[in-house]
Amino acid sequence: MELKLTRPICFFDLETTGTDVAKDRIVEISILKVFPNGNKESRTWLVNPEMPIPEHSTAIHGISDEKVANEPTFKQLSRDIYNMIKDSDLAGYNSNRFDIPLLAEEMLRAEVDFEMKNRLAVDVQTIFHTMEKRTLEAAYKFYCDKTLENAHSAEADTTATYEVLKSQLDRYEDLENDIKFLSEFTTRKQTVDFAGYITYNEDGAEIFSFGKHKGRLVEEVLDQEPGYFGWLLNADFPLYTKKVLTGIKLRKLNNKLS
Repeated sequence: MELKLTRPICFFDLETTGTDVAKDRIVEISILKVFPNGNKESRTWLVNPEMPIPEHSTAIHGISDEKVANEPTFKQLSRDIYNMIKDSDLAGYNSNRFDIPLLAEEMLRAEVDFEMKNRLAVDVQTIFHTMEKRTLEAAYKFYCDKTLENAHSAEADTTATYEVLKSQLDRYEDLENDIKFLSEFTTRKQTVDFAGYITYNEDGAEIFSFGKHKGRLVEEVLDQEPGYFGWLLNADFPLYTKKVLTGIKLRKLNNKLS
């Protein structure tokens, strides 16, 4: 089954130095862009992470320090990558919890104003785990009856993820061939930032989900304890979380002035 699209969707996969969204870096990114008319565009980049790649990470994806020593940095590639995805929804395998948050961090470090507000995200892993509970290799075998060659190669994983989603739509009648539906189906919890430090209460207002102010309105805390905002900006939180907090604070100030 082909996807019913009203705008392009970019399937993407990252190979990285590790799994810490705030600290680790991309060493390879592959993007498969699918257009509403069925056309496809694919790009893969090796990336110099500007930090050593741990041996255990190299053992997984096969990308060593030597392999990326002469490759461009993410900042050098950021505009090309952004231009490819800027008009698109995003999809991946475990992308809501890892790939999209890490991509956002890299974009913000490169001074590219990355946002998810006007795009949808589909996490193929969530569909698979909800329906079958398996890994990507097993998903590819189960849904497509194919063996995933070169697993943990960003390009191979990206193509497999795209094929798995199409097969999932063929298999499950209760899955709608609609990106908005699939995005809602694969979103586990509504959070304001990717890391989940800020969520929504029943009234749709932003609240902290951690620490001494857990459950309290973000606007209220930032208004009553100005020093807490400074601490958050200087602490080891993801850049996207800090961006969200700054946006809430500026909104509060603008409301006071208006």
